[in-house]
Amino acid sequence: MQELKIFHEAIQNPGSVALKMKEKKRKTIGYLCSYAPEELIYAAGFHPMRLFSSKAEINLAESHLQAYCCSLVRGILEDSLSGKLDYLDGTVFPHTCDSIQRLSDIWRIKTKYEFFADVIMPAKLNTQSAKNYMRDVLIKFTTDLEKACGEKITRSALKKSIAKFNLIKTNLKKLYELRSQNPGILKGADIHAIVKGSMIMDRDQLVELLPAIVSKVSDVSALDQGKRLVLSGSICDSPDIYDIIEQAGGVVVGDDLCTGQRWFDGKIPENEEPMEALTTRYFERIVCPAKHSSTIARGENIVKLAKQTEADGVIFIILKFCDPHGFDYPYMKEFLDKEGIKNILIEIDDHSLNSGQLSTRLETFMHMI
Repeated sequence: MQELKIFHEAIQNPGSVALKMKEKKRKTIGYLCSYAPEELIYAAGFHPMRLFSSKAEINLAESHLQAYCCSLVRGILEDSLSGKLDYLDGTVFPHTCDSIQRLSDIWRIKTKYEFFADVIMPAKLNTQSAKNYMRDVLIKFTTDLEKACGEKITRSALKKSIAKFNLIKTNLKKLYELRSQNPGILKGADIHAIVKGSMIMDRDQLVELLPAIVSKVSDVSALDQGKRLVLSGSICDSPDIYDIIEQAGGVVVGDDLCTGQRWFDGKIPENEEPMEALTTRYFERIVCPAKHSSTIARGENIVKLAKQTEADGVIFIILKFCDPHGFDYPYMKEFLDKEGIKNILIEIDDHSLNSGQLSTRLETFMHMI
């Protein structure tokens, strides 16, 4: 499928995407968390791009971050200090984990991009005062963007941006639903490329490519199946993991990832005042361990997802030294165990994936379920 090739090429070389955006007179703003308000960045005339580590050897970042910071944070800082992110015009840091907050401080002091913004959203998302605060944060970020672009973000521009991102996320959701019903229509590595690419590529291009892919796979009949699995964790930035899972006899039919369903699930209401609608979406979206809506929200969500997708098991994929997800794991596991849903924890590092060991563990897990 020609469309898939475009996604794979984009995630292999994000810098080329940024260069093409410059040709369209759009500067690129990098962001490090799915809580970054992409809709506002786009409405201001910038191109929002999720940052991932290039997985290069860590040298320069060692002077600024401890070895027990996760490989994602250390890898992105290494890429910046070594010049691999020179195509960026700015960066946005939603405050989530301690490592990203410290990276924000280092970034502000040690890098020279035109634009920098901290977006400090509330951690507690279950009161009206928290929602009001969320709205104030988004308004402040709007002001920062307006100063950077030299223009006001109009109501019309924000509404158009919201509609575009809704279209993108709606098609990603359709794609997930189709693959959950018929897992053989796309390889896991292709789904990974589509989702990751959707965080990197030109959004104008995405609104054409994604519906075309959905249309093509809707007509595909695929018989090859495997043990149905749900992934849970922060990011999954290695297509090899999907290949290993499939070789072990499994197939991913859903996920609870910030590079997956947690990012694109939930449309922004288009019939409301744009800023209010944006506030509602970021306030009510599926929470990650860095946010709190209730003591049972994440546990109930993973059980609900496993049942909806008729999953045979859940694989927790957690970056080494990721404290929020590490602390969250025992609580999530307890919810699954109570429902009799088999699960396994896989700890990974962006810079070293032991394929043989992982393959053995997953093959054993497949036999268990």
